[in-house]
Amino acid sequence: MTTFKDNFSKQSDLYAKYRPHYPSALFAFLASLTPKHQLAWDCGTGNGQAALGLTEFYDQIIATDPSKQQIKNSLTNHKIEYRIENAENSSLAHQSADLISIANALHWFQFDSFYKEARRVLKPEGILAAWCYRIPSISEDIDKVVQQFNDEVMDEYWLPENRLVDKDYSTLPFPFKEIICPHFYSRKNFTLHEFIKYLTTWSAIPRFIEKNKFNPLGDFEKKLKQVWLNAEEEKTCTWKITLKAGRL
Repeated sequence: MTTFKDNFSKQSDLYAKYRPHYPSALFAFLASLTPKHQLAWDCGTGNGQAALGLTEFYDQIIATDPSKQQIKNSLTNHKIEYRIENAENSSLAHQSADLISIANALHWFQFDSFYKEARRVLKPEGILAAWCYRIPSISEDIDKVVQQFNDEVMDEYWLPENRLVDKDYSTLPFPFKEIICPHFYSRKNFTLHEFIKYLTTWSAIPRFIEKNKFNPLGDFEKKLKQVWLNAEEEKTCTWKITLKAGRL
């Protein structure tokens, strides 16, 4: 099995609870691109947020992730079959998938190996679709504080793969016939404490803790409260989703 950078297993339960889900409009758009809707392969599924969304439009979803902990915390549905395996070496049959989806995970893959596997698994008329999102927007004052924390405190703990997300996948290799795609948006309401729990799922946080032997979110929560004001008030977080889709 190909090795993988395991950035999320330790916080897989938090990932399942606090990461954004994806709008139905995103999956409806993907379904409009594929002539058939028999099988979708969701790679790097995490705990299955995207796989669950696909169940509305596809007969069967095979959802794969190399992390046992992520699969352990996965969202169940009778249409979804979870498999613990790498995206670069799947057990899917040759030319079996109408759609291959990758939700906020393609930047972690070994591109050459994965794209070779994707070409093997996709049907001739199939679609490969990958999307990503960056820091959510809440309000001007809060966004400024969160952006500063991301850019200054956490900067050295983000990996080169994370920088691909910072650029909305514009510099990511994508050797397919690209389709023009709209932007989509995901929204979730958080109290201050819940928003801090969401930040705990950032892959840079464990790296910071490992090096510095303390969690930076303790001090940051105090600073953020100054602009959040009422810590118990729910505020709407909005993630802009950038989608890349293409054909063989």
